[in-house]
Amino acid sequence: MEVKSVNTTAMILGLLFLISFVAAEDPYRFFEWHVTYGNISPLNVAQQGILINGKFPGPDIVSVTNDNLIINVFNHLDESFLISWSGIRNWRNSYQDGVYGTTCPIPPGKNYTYVLQVKDQIGSFYYFPSLGFHKAAGGFGAIRISSRPKIPVPFPAPADDYTVLIGDWYKTNHKDLRAQLDNGGKLPLPDGILINGRGSGATLNIEPGKTYRLRISNVGLQNSLNFQIQNHMMKLVEVEGTHTIQTPFSTLDVHVGQSYSVLITADQPAKDYYIVVSSRFTSKILITTGVLHYSNSAGPVSGPIPDGPTQLPWSFDQARAIKTNLTASGPRPNPQGSYHYGKINITRTIRLANSAGNIKGKQRYAVNSASFYPADTPLKLADYFKIAGVYNPGSIPDQSTYGAIFPVTSVMQTDYKTFVEIVFENWEDIVQTWHLDGYSFYVVGMELGKWSAASRKVYNLNDAVSRCTVQVYPKSWTAIYVSLDNVGMWNLRSELWERQYLGQQFYMRVYTTSTSLRDEYLIPKNALLCGRATGHHTTAPLQ
Repeated sequence: MEVKSVNTTAMILGLLFLISFVAAEDPYRFFEWHVTYGNISPLNVAQQGILINGKFPGPDIVSVTNDNLIINVFNHLDESFLISWSGIRNWRNSYQDGVYGTTCPIPPGKNYTYVLQVKDQIGSFYYFPSLGFHKAAGGFGAIRISSRPKIPVPFPAPADDYTVLIGDWYKTNHKDLRAQLDNGGKLPLPDGILINGRGSGATLNIEPGKTYRLRISNVGLQNSLNFQIQNHMMKLVEVEGTHTIQTPFSTLDVHVGQSYSVLITADQPAKDYYIVVSSRFTSKILITTGVLHYSNSAGPVSGPIPDGPTQLPWSFDQARAIKTNLTASGPRPNPQGSYHYGKINITRTIRLANSAGNIKGKQRYAVNSASFYPADTPLKLADYFKIAGVYNPGSIPDQSTYGAIFPVTSVMQTDYKTFVEIVFENWEDIVQTWHLDGYSFYVVGMELGKWSAASRKVYNLNDAVSRCTVQVYPKSWTAIYVSLDNVGMWNLRSELWERQYLGQQFYMRVYTTSTSLRDEYLIPKNALLCGRATGHHTTAPLQ
């Protein structure tokens, strides 16, 4: 499909103006991405995938703290398309978040330029297509944000830095999977697991005696995965932008949507070793292998494929062992432990319970009984243009309920600069994973059983890890603390993609009466307009 660029000259001039006005001291990086269909066969069956610049997975975004990322996305598909940036906070600028509650889709044959800034961030993240179950066809890739040169990093520079994208995968076309859900069905167990887009044969090359960084992200659709390398220990060093206490693990549970950085050292006899990724908490264990290849290898992989852990308590214990390195610098030179989150007064407690049910005979999922249905207009645009009737703030309760689920465009009203406790309650039999756009939060507790005010006695108020995606185990709860310091409309969603698609999500409207650009940017001049926002006009510079 031919794509015509929209106002290219004016757009580039606007971008240059923005960069000089907003972030003159910070570098910028330009990307041009062409999104197309292409033939792929990751599980040895030909199928239609979504490629970016001909690649599956898509290209890495390599950046440094505070960089401006100018990403011009051309949509050559036959469907509207959006990309979202998991873990990128988009300070004061939820218009760029790339989910339907904030951003109009890019129509077929059109393009849109995202303008992001990785302000005060480091770490390992990823991007993905947020609409139409496109994630089941590809369109995802890794994001790396390195520290600025003068900011100390709490480990020596590795010999190399590898992206490792893992995820479960279906052989079925994404449109057929989507139709199955639209018709009221559920998805079966996936057909397999991929490592960097391959069902087998993915290889990482290393040299003896050297240390390497692996940035592992679970970009799959449904399942928690376990990652391990035969006979090699992994030292955890970073989780979604936070330098961690450097705990060694032989295997690592990576729940859907999560990202981890580990260091491995080539300290074993020179041969090839299995890289093993297996599903967790599934009725049938899915497994795939890759190869860790020593440059002076004396032979191929050998021996039995290592088994993964099987017990839930093991995963609980590992999760609790992941803690912040309080003395290490983050994106700024000051230590990560200089922010004493445990001493801040909580202004509000929000309790969220996931559930499953039916609406008009079709499978749906809900948060506090509210099953999300998209409005005809992005919620953020309705806010900006003051379009009535698109949604109602407060349309989802902030306390857990377990009644019959109901359809609604659910938006929770919250106040800027408040400090909130959120408790995720999971009374179902599967592991849940939750992600909050625009924020990182402190994971202060997770336990079996029902949460109560007395549960705060077990909270970690000193060195809890700060991240953007967290798991909730079956019949359990997880509690987080979050400072609502980023004005905007932010998606809080299940990372189990069937559940997200069928309603287990809502938007958190972080609101202030201030109109200062210090609190929130104006709508970008190049913003696409759709639904009831069509015909309105943007007057702001690109941002």
